[in-house]
Amino acid sequence: MKNENKYFTKTDRIFYSDGYKLAQSAVKKNLSNLSLFSAIESLYAAIDGLNDSIVALAERQNKGVACQKGCHWCCHQAVYANSYELHFLSEKIKLRFSSEKIVKYIEASEVKFAVTSKMNEEQVSSYKSPCPLLENGACSIYGARPMACRIYLSTNLGTCLEFYRHPENKLNYPALIEFPLRAGRMMNEGFMAALKGVGIATAEFRLEEGLRIVLKNDQPNLENRLV
Repeated sequence: MKNENKYFTKTDRIFYSDGYKLAQSAVKKNLSNLSLFSAIESLYAAIDGLNDSIVALAERQNKGVACQKGCHWCCHQAVYANSYELHFLSEKIKLRFSSEKIVKYIEASEVKFAVTSKMNEEQVSSYKSPCPLLENGACSIYGARPMACRIYLSTNLGTCLEFYRHPENKLNYPALIEFPLRAGRMMNEGFMAALKGVGIATAEFRLEEGLRIVLKNDQPNLENRLV
């Protein structure tokens, strides 16, 4: 692995390598939307499998994970996604929903972006507004949600509620499980590194920022750039 961070732990390197190899698999198949999206699905399946194991272990130890359908407090905070994740998400939305529905998602993204684009990083981290894809307390495109959403596992609903209602409280933060957070980030870093290695640029966007772009456009030509 090139440019490997010297502070990576052994476990970090394993997950980084997993992400790197998944992106490489797409490159070796003559990189296209189809091969890239297949690799992203494998990336998500891997982290979902890890999360399932963590949840099962927590339950056996009587330390249940609080996250469940209808618990949407984290869906009101800033979410970041990489450009390849946004293109994948866009494809799934366009396949599943009508043009009228997509227009509503674009409008909701534009409204939120109009507010967050004027904020600094600290203000964004405290700002609470529903994700443009949130409907009736649940994600409308759950199976295609970005990595950041998948690795956010809390063991204490009270801490999530407090963070939602009083983000100015610097003594409180959602009681998140550290392991999936780290694993998901490392897998994404490895995935990005493999794409960069073949000249494909990536970038990170807040979800509302990225959605307003990709939902208006056709899928990119991956022989050029993702951003």
